[in-house]
Amino acid sequence: MDADHFVQWFRQASPYINAHRGKTFVVLFGGEAVEADSFSSLIHDLALLHSLGIRLVLVHGARPQVEARLREAGRNLRYVNGLRLTDGEDLRYVKQAIGRVRIRIEARLSLGIANSPMHGAQLRVVSGNLITARPLGIRDGIDYGFTGEVRRIDDRAIRLWLEQDAIVLLSPLGYSPTGEIFNLSAEDVATATAIALHADKLLVLSEGLELRDPGGQPIRELSPGDAERLLVESPALTEDHARYLRQALRVGQAGVRRVHLLNRRLNGALLLELFTRDGVGAMVAADRYEGLRSATIDDVGGILERIQPLEEDGTLVRRSRERLEMEIDQFSVLERDGTIIGCAALYPFPKEHLGELACVAVQPAYRNRGRADALLQFIERQARTQGLQRLFVLTTRTAHWFRERGFEPAEVADLPMQKQALYNWQRRSKVFIKTL
Repeated sequence: MDADHFVQWFRQASPYINAHRGKTFVVLFGGEAVEADSFSSLIHDLALLHSLGIRLVLVHGARPQVEARLREAGRNLRYVNGLRLTDGEDLRYVKQAIGRVRIRIEARLSLGIANSPMHGAQLRVVSGNLITARPLGIRDGIDYGFTGEVRRIDDRAIRLWLEQDAIVLLSPLGYSPTGEIFNLSAEDVATATAIALHADKLLVLSEGLELRDPGGQPIRELSPGDAERLLVESPALTEDHARYLRQALRVGQAGVRRVHLLNRRLNGALLLELFTRDGVGAMVAADRYEGLRSATIDDVGGILERIQPLEEDGTLVRRSRERLEMEIDQFSVLERDGTIIGCAALYPFPKEHLGELACVAVQPAYRNRGRADALLQFIERQARTQGLQRLFVLTTRTAHWFRERGFEPAEVADLPMQKQALYNWQRRSKVFIKTL
């Protein structure tokens, strides 16, 4: 990475560093991640998140390790509805396997040798009897034995440890008030923990490929409604993806606003998802992540950032900050995760039932993806609600774009008299009008 690229990336990441500081994230990863050659990199990334002030609760799985230990002991692997049947003898080996995985993770998080990404981290990792469990019992005539489900998470104790700057590590084991131990699903533990803590995010590092739409394109953002439709309408959805989407819907309904589904095999997936605007995974967002709205005075800086490059190359007429502040009520903005990525303005001429569409600008990284069309449709709806019957636009460089969207060539004489008086004959902008 060259110096300029690094500086640009670091500056773009700074809003996310500030936004995530002090927030609580639950991170779920399977036993496969622990066995992978890239596990050290994942640990380094988790240590980095902690150093940036993020409160971390880590939930690990251990399915491959448990299965390997059971096979070593000559035990049969028995699954019903995706859940392992665990008798008393199996539980002995399950505890051994999960204990070894937890110790291995704790050891990696304790590294602090010089010349390594962990140097100086001095992480404190806490685990314990933080999960109260109960048996699944007998279902459809099947006795699940010591396979259980989460009954309660000791969220008070977890919060106290997080406030003490510790990382909390949870294993897929739970304890009953009678002293019994139950084998749990790591997903169940992560879901219950995120809900109990009212976590800001649940991040799931999955083993499958990234989530894609029916057309094969990567999905980066879903509303709860989108997730529900995908579960019903997408026959190609894998069992893992369906399970994660149901998990996301459950925690979303309980108040966790964002769930991120990430491909564990992608190097740096956590960092790319959390510190870049578009991320690399699929996010199920219960709140608005990207949307159109009317501008406020607080948006002036973001609008200027969008329009200044187009003013400098002559595409747009220059506007001073003072003028923009005075006309802010005429502007609409397209906001993505707190950043203005597009804007447009509507100047009404009620007497003539005409409106001027002006200042259409979209950040280069988001062009050719339908954002400008969304802005145009938003402005058209606003114009109709104001009783306007036509929109006009003055342009020097983007005539083809407006022609493709129903704007017809017109003359300066077709403009409202007030606008004709302000027309810049040196600029010689072309006039286009669209009937709404």
